[in-house]
Amino acid sequence: MNQSLLNREIEFASVPESINLVESMVEELKSEMGMNEVMEANVLVTLSEAVNNAISHGNKNDSKKKVKVFISKDGNNLSLSVKDEGSGFDTEHIQDPTAVENLDKPTGRGVFLMRSLADKVEFAENGSKVMITFLLN
Repeated sequence: MNQSLLNREIEFASVPESINLVESMVEELKSEMGMNEVMEANVLVTLSEAVNNAISHGNKNDSKKKVKVFISKDGNNLSLSVKDEGSGFDTEHIQDPTAVENLDKPTGRGVFLMRSLADKVEFAENGSKVMITFLLN
């Protein structure tokens, strides 16, 4: 690890292969911050979902568009933000994936998972940016 991941913006192309970068980023974070296995798993799933949503829904798999990830630590908060170049979405009307009519749908669980695993999930910039907070300790 040459440089800390904290307080550094990481930018990559909107291609499915970029999801693989998330795993190595979280492994670096685990080493850098001494995260336990549960925290590592929660951060990995949450960040993977956010990046996947940015690539597929936000940037529509357009490899010319970028996804930006920013990670910071402030006291007992680990903050992650994921920004895409898309037009955003209606963050107020996200379907509940646990509702009977949505159980068989192949998509629609990402935001639900993020909200279940992180301590706080907020959207900005018309939904094209998600800010995720984990409380450490």
